[in-house]
Amino acid sequence: MTSFLQTHWRELLALTGQHLWLVLVSITCAVAVGIPAGVLLTRRPRWKRPVLGVAGILQTVPSLALFGFLIPLPFVGGIGARTAIVALVLYALLPVIRNTVTGIEGVDASVREAAVAMGMTRRQILWQVELPLATSVILAGVRVAAVISVGVATIAAAIGAGGLGAYIFRGLRMNDNRLVLAGALPAALMALTFDWLIGRLETRLSRYVQRSAAGTRDAAAILRRRIVAAALAAVVLVGGFALWRGRRPDVVVGSKDFTESVVLAEILAQELEARGLRVGRRYELGGNLCHDSLVAGEIDVYPEYTGTSFTAILHHQPVTDPRAVYEQVKREYAERFDVDVSPPLGFSNDFAILVRGRDARAFNLRTISDAAPHAPQWLAGFGQDFMSRPDGYEGFARTYRLQFRERPREMDLSLTYRALAAGQVDLIAGNSTDGLISALDLTQLADDRRYFPPYEAVFLTRRDALARANALAGVLQKLSGAISTEEMRRLNYEVDGEKRAPADVAREWRGRKGL
Repeated sequence: MTSFLQTHWRELLALTGQHLWLVLVSITCAVAVGIPAGVLLTRRPRWKRPVLGVAGILQTVPSLALFGFLIPLPFVGGIGARTAIVALVLYALLPVIRNTVTGIEGVDASVREAAVAMGMTRRQILWQVELPLATSVILAGVRVAAVISVGVATIAAAIGAGGLGAYIFRGLRMNDNRLVLAGALPAALMALTFDWLIGRLETRLSRYVQRSAAGTRDAAAILRRRIVAAALAAVVLVGGFALWRGRRPDVVVGSKDFTESVVLAEILAQELEARGLRVGRRYELGGNLCHDSLVAGEIDVYPEYTGTSFTAILHHQPVTDPRAVYEQVKREYAERFDVDVSPPLGFSNDFAILVRGRDARAFNLRTISDAAPHAPQWLAGFGQDFMSRPDGYEGFARTYRLQFRERPREMDLSLTYRALAAGQVDLIAGNSTDGLISALDLTQLADDRRYFPPYEAVFLTRRDALARANALAGVLQKLSGAISTEEMRRLNYEVDGEKRAPADVAREWRGRKGL
């Protein structure tokens, strides 16, 4: 861990800064919206139940699902920090609104009556009586919202928003506990720090209110100054966020959330930078976010596989002819999405049905058909993508007449490797070029019935990006046929097995190729 921090401290600081930024902007926005909304609900009791109900429903929606709902929406959608902040604000609203309502409604009725008897207006009662007395309860809601936001912000890495979640997802994918800890520990410390700081602020403001009651301090004036300061901070944060985004790079390169996709994307990004282009990186996007982002113009290019495009995006039934699959994908992507398909990179990343090496040696397993008789005693584990796609589990099990001990465990793809190595499952569907196959002593079983379609690696590129960045077409042509299956597996192993940074592995490969 010490050596890791010595070599990655700059990246760790950058990701921590991104994480902190997401939390600060979202909490500021949630407070700016939630406290006035809570005050309004105390004045409009009929609105309280539906508004709190909607806020409660939003908080029960799983974070990844909420990100998925937001991505297609105009103005607030897309990938990156903007969508993450919108989601975090929605999650933080409930505790802020609810505690504001609870705090104001909890003010003793006799205190309000005394204020009315003194001739105070409703505005004066709010500012000089209700809000000061409700401050500790309101801040308790902000405290809860801040801690929730720190935790949920780790999921934002799945949509390219950065933050410490990038290390956590990367560590799970690479079977590297150092990366998981490098993401989880700073996030936990950040949550504890927010909890302590807001708790200290809560204590100090409570003292101010008590002193005001004794006539030694004007709590209303203090509260106004705090609100003005918070408003100024919000303006600074939003302005800084706009500056941080800056102008759009010449080319935005995306990748999916597994090692090979990141390495390929980094190779392309470095080649473009070597030609003087400004490159934006949106890596480790989960599910179909790469495709959706490409079509929406959020990214310009990303690595993909012809079989995935053919079945999961274009929804065709699997076929086994690589050339036919490539030509149809190229034609339909141009017609439907205005996207160009590059020449193949030189290797295929087919589905790899994997078992533990010791089991393969003990039972003399070479093909999937060899493993079929053992399936009733085995437990399988597959990624969500494999379980849902047309060339996935249902057709695979039907073709090989597989009946496992129970319904396969559905989990994140990166976790299936860990589960197989640890003996929690006995068979998984991985990727044939994955470095973890060698690192964990796994054995790939041959697809002897030729069920899976070909998955040639290509780059999908928006045609307007090809027109805008002239060097892009030349780089894609230069990478055509440049990477063999063995080279790709070795590159993946360098990252997954040797725990090296994808950028360093990509740079060395480019050097060996004379690029």
